[in-house]
Amino acid sequence: MKNVLIVYHTQTNNTKKLAEAVKKGVDDTEDIIGVFKKASEAVAEDIRRCNAIIICSPEYFGYMAGAIKDLFDRTYEELKDDKKVYKKPYAIVISAGNDGTGALNHIERICKGYRFKMAQKPIICKGRVSAEALKGCYELGRTIAEGVNAGIF
Repeated sequence: MKNVLIVYHTQTNNTKKLAEAVKKGVDDTEDIIGVFKKASEAVAEDIRRCNAIIICSPEYFGYMAGAIKDLFDRTYEELKDDKKVYKKPYAIVISAGNDGTGALNHIERICKGYRFKMAQKPIICKGRVSAEALKGCYELGRTIAEGVNAGIF
């Protein structure tokens, strides 16, 4: 079965709420499932097997969460030349106390190193998690899942 990997890190549960909304959007799509993993528990095989990946990170000091960076550090060497990750569709969700652009820029730069292909514009939720942000994350999950099913991504 096709799947979308949703990896996240959270300390305040804000990012987890956003990631859960993404997963619900994926799971509400037929013939595809959301694989929901903390970044610290995800491994290279999760990235290799998924049909798309959505990276959900808080912004800490203008940077991504250390657990997200650790996931990239632990998997890059194994995956850098793997044809199964070449142009793998991805999207990013940031929970930001500031503007989120620092975390976003660093994640995008790393995703270019993996040779992933951005499938959707990133979502940056500034401050408290709002109903509007959750709706946007749900729609992001649905869009990615429908795109995978349709062969667009």
